[in-house]
Amino acid sequence: MNLKKYLVRALHRLQKGPGYTYKELLVWYCDNTNTHGPKRIIKEGPKKKLIWFFLTLLFASLVFWQWGILINTYLSYNVTSSLSIGFKTMKFPAVTVCNANPFKYSEVKPLLKELDRLIEAALERILQPTPGNSSENEFPPLDLELWNQIPLVLIDEHDKDNPIILDIFETNQTAVGNETAMGNETKKKYKLAVKLCSHQGSDNCTYRNFSSAAQAVTEWYILQSTSILSKVPLHERIRMGYQAEDMILACLYGAEPCNYKNFTHIYHPDHGNCYIFNWGMDKEALNSSNPGAEFGLKLILDISQQDYIPYLSSAAGARLMLHQQKSFPFLKDQGIYAMAGTETSIGVLVDELERMGYPYSDCTMNGSDVPVKNLYSQYNTSYSIQACLRSCFQNHMVEICGCGHYMFPLPEGVTYCNNEDNPGWAYCYSSLRSSIKQRQICIDSCKETCNDTQYKMTISMADWPSEASEDWIFHILSYERDMSTNVTLDRNGIIKLNIYFQEYNYRTISESAATTIVWLLSSLGGQFGFWMGGSVLCLIEFGEIIIDSLWITVINIISWCKGLKQRRARAQYPDAPPTVSELVEAHTNLGFQHEAPGAVPRAGPLPPEPGTPPPNYDSLRVRPLDTLGPDSDRD
Repeated sequence: MNLKKYLVRALHRLQKGPGYTYKELLVWYCDNTNTHGPKRIIKEGPKKKLIWFFLTLLFASLVFWQWGILINTYLSYNVTSSLSIGFKTMKFPAVTVCNANPFKYSEVKPLLKELDRLIEAALERILQPTPGNSSENEFPPLDLELWNQIPLVLIDEHDKDNPIILDIFETNQTAVGNETAMGNETKKKYKLAVKLCSHQGSDNCTYRNFSSAAQAVTEWYILQSTSILSKVPLHERIRMGYQAEDMILACLYGAEPCNYKNFTHIYHPDHGNCYIFNWGMDKEALNSSNPGAEFGLKLILDISQQDYIPYLSSAAGARLMLHQQKSFPFLKDQGIYAMAGTETSIGVLVDELERMGYPYSDCTMNGSDVPVKNLYSQYNTSYSIQACLRSCFQNHMVEICGCGHYMFPLPEGVTYCNNEDNPGWAYCYSSLRSSIKQRQICIDSCKETCNDTQYKMTISMADWPSEASEDWIFHILSYERDMSTNVTLDRNGIIKLNIYFQEYNYRTISESAATTIVWLLSSLGGQFGFWMGGSVLCLIEFGEIIIDSLWITVINIISWCKGLKQRRARAQYPDAPPTVSELVEAHTNLGFQHEAPGAVPRAGPLPPEPGTPPPNYDSLRVRPLDTLGPDSDRD
């Protein structure tokens, strides 16, 4: 069947009546559509026709404008948060307890001996800057090579445009000594700073200024001790920390007694040996049978404050944190302190967060879609954004500085930074930590977890033990720990903790889509119906006219192509091709006549005379018309 006829018939079946031109199709649509407005355009007089055309165009524009706003709102994927309160038996949180001091000073003192002598001499020169106080008077001599790796300096800010840098251990300290007689206002012009250079003896240095000398001394001591402790094997660092049997004196969970064996040991770079109750790694997590202090966890801890490192730990107490099972405790960010000589009661409320995933929020279920390698996975803990941020920083530290920081886990095949092997590590670390660009890279790379549990704590404290009861309590605790009748414990080292659920009500904060596909369709339909009185059927009618227009376009294109082909053929063959009768007549003239049925066969033509060349029949063969050129012989 001819393609054009097929298309015409198909178009006729689809249109059910309209004509085959664009104008006729448009008139038919306006006359038959259920949308208000187009009918009035073709049926009213000239003036009203113009008015209705303008109104229809205006309201159609409003509809499309409103549709654009609605679709854009839907594609923004906004969420709404809802709060629901439930009641159920809940798992008791994992409880991590650490000492605020990471190591026993008696154990780590041989490693920090030279460092302590340096800081003591430096403080003496800062507090009493007299000309006679020089490092030559010390015996044995100070290790100034250790000092020069990361020195403390005084910055003279009398002239803010040209500050003067003064080394504390320079031999000539006359200028500093003379300031003693000038009063406190002159002393305030000096600021203590930590000098960090890309390598020893380099001019590429930066100065970390502090408003207080106490802050500068603490920061300097942490940097120096980090370099020293990074070279100590892990098992030695664990040995130098506080052991569970010495730190955990008493334990009671609900009505069941417990001891240090119910805690899981973990080494934390900031706090040394830490111990986790109900971590859920080896055993099922414990459930809390009832709310209230009587059904929670009770601990008595000994922090041995008398064995603190004087320049490393300025705060005394226990550091603790409540967190989910199988999650790593980031005590520096989320932990709280419990003060010595007190009973600290912590009432817990549970908030469960449920975030919607992509495309509503950029969260992750387990961290598998995060481009940062989680260095805390070596602890077999779950993903958290804190672990991701620290892993990202450590990866940048390794990439830029060539070594890893002591406070974070190490990638495979990398060593910790120290002053001997990496002289400029402190300068690199300080630059990286203050870099907003590097920080933003990590923030953009890491994602929040889609499901999270947060523990809200209500903390109250009271002195413990009381003056009336401290004598017998310290006697009993000393005997149980040391098997001695002498009192070896005091108020400065004892902490009592009560951790319990305040109530069994838990809050669930969940996200839901603010706009759904149902909302979008109803909003689109509402705008269309309000401005133009249309419905879904009107949209189908509009789609029908578009299909009809496409059919007409296809037919016109086919007709145009066929006409173009005929025009080219006429240009190629100006003469008309021979007809069938002309070809038959040509055959008859040559003796090839068709015989009628039943006729007697006639003899063919006489054979040619001897020596006569045979006739050329090739010129009489019937060839296709399209092979005949304009100059071909058609006779």
